[in-house]
Amino acid sequence: GAALAATEHAVEGRGHAFAAIRPPGHHALAGKGMGFCLVNNVVVAARRAQAAGRKRVLIIDWDVHHGNGTQALVEADPTVRYVSLHQYPWYPGTGAADERGVGNVFNVPRGPGKPASLYVGDLWAAIVAATMNWAPDIVFISAGFDAMKGDPLGGFTLEPEHYTDWTTRLRDHLPDTPIVGLMEGGYVPQRLAEGVVSHVRALA
Repeated sequence: GAALAATEHAVEGRGHAFAAIRPPGHHALAGKGMGFCLVNNVVVAARRAQAAGRKRVLIIDWDVHHGNGTQALVEADPTVRYVSLHQYPWYPGTGAADERGVGNVFNVPRGPGKPASLYVGDLWAAIVAATMNWAPDIVFISAGFDAMKGDPLGGFTLEPEHYTDWTTRLRDHLPDTPIVGLMEGGYVPQRLAEGVVSHVRALA
């Protein structure tokens, strides 16, 4: 319900939105839950946006784990483009760079412990590639914050300011496109809070 409310807020032209939801969703497949995920919130939200006339959907997933469920649900659909930065190899074992769907999947698999600037730059390059000559009508972010330094379920090195950077760049890159953030992972509550606040402030 929160994901759909955020989507409706955005498609009605009332501005960007963020849904602080649990459980997360991006591992969930059409017929079964997986990981900590029961329902694939971002794909449900994307379909609602499309039903409301936002036909081209960009999904950006910066959770430290690959959104295998999201990819499985959209990889045959050219109206949706999926960009994922994730630790690889790592749970759930999917997300290799050569998994391209129908040309609409842009995976950015990276190893742990790299400089944060590498993760920031490589995800941004994939977003630029995904939107080259293809303008989305709405953007969804699978906004996991378990890619932050110190999270027990990942090995990335991001800090709150990196989410501010991505969000600000995205707003500048697609100035007329609504953005909806949906919370995914993040397993140190204080760090999760810091990441969420950095993202929401940049959205606002």
